[in-house]
Amino acid sequence: MASKVFRSVVRASQQSLGRSYGSSATRTVTLIPGDGIGPEISASVQKIFAAAHVPIEWEVVDVTPVKGPDGKMGIPQAAIDSVNRNKIGLKGPLMTPVGKGHRSLNLAIRKEFELYANVRPCRSLEGYPTNYRNVDVVTIRENTEGEYSGIEHEIVDGVVQSIKLITSAASLRVAEFAFKYAVDNGRSRVTAVHKANIMRMSDGLFLQKCREAAERYPDIKFEETYLDTVCLNMVQDPSQFDVLVMPNLYGDILSDLCAGLVGGLGLTASGNVGEGGAVFESVHGTAPDIAGLDKANPTALLLSAVMMLRHMDLYDHAAKIERACLDAIKEPDNRTGDLGGSAKCSAFTDAICKKIEAS
Repeated sequence: MASKVFRSVVRASQQSLGRSYGSSATRTVTLIPGDGIGPEISASVQKIFAAAHVPIEWEVVDVTPVKGPDGKMGIPQAAIDSVNRNKIGLKGPLMTPVGKGHRSLNLAIRKEFELYANVRPCRSLEGYPTNYRNVDVVTIRENTEGEYSGIEHEIVDGVVQSIKLITSAASLRVAEFAFKYAVDNGRSRVTAVHKANIMRMSDGLFLQKCREAAERYPDIKFEETYLDTVCLNMVQDPSQFDVLVMPNLYGDILSDLCAGLVGGLGLTASGNVGEGGAVFESVHGTAPDIAGLDKANPTALLLSAVMMLRHMDLYDHAAKIERACLDAIKEPDNRTGDLGGSAKCSAFTDAICKKIEAS
């Protein structure tokens, strides 16, 4: 099926995401609350959705790792079945213990459902000033291979090798996605981020496939820039960039850098798209130090849920919730600790609900 593209967090125009859900029937969405502050911010999103009368039923699943036949910890089958059945999910932050026998659950989810493109729109929020103004950048990250392929082994004692896997098919797929995103969202430029000067074969293949995709989109300006140069130029003047597409590890780093320009991961939406479904997520950590203290900021998960609504063609509900969230952030009394305020998660949630009900 044609890959869906995501609507930027604060854009007003509607976009086709390639999958038609219709607008009247109630749909079931898999909800993975996550760890640490995950259950609190997930409950906040559920309360706000209820206030907005979003036609969604939540199927809450637990992804606490279980031991598989290979002795490694992985996603429970019930959670896998839920996402496969519903084709759409919302996920809070997940913690992966450090050490042998533990796979990254975030990585496992992307691989299990072949969520090949991560889309992270970073745009300045009206009413919440940072050191950078008018930031409007979208990072598109290849999600399934690269350094995160998990291919590591010890050659001899004290020498470990990690393999960076780059394939023609995956590179072309995410490059095509990036150009289609640019077309469907009125963007003018796609930049391929790479280090082909050093990794001539792996990054060279990725860059080659980006060039091939660019040939099919002559109306979109195509640029190719080294990763280190992009990082330097991004912090000097982010307006130089529009849509950026890159391999997995580069995308992990650069998308967080871009989030820092607009206020941090607590304000950043994120979605992962695949051929058969999509999972939207907050990309910040589990913050165990404030878990259960009613101090968490639910904005990232809420804005990711707004992306999810647009993916499901629920544009009116998305616009109403987004506007209420951004209007609440404008008021300093509603800001949580990470935004320089002292509001509780519950109070911020209530403020958003009141604005929705008044609209």
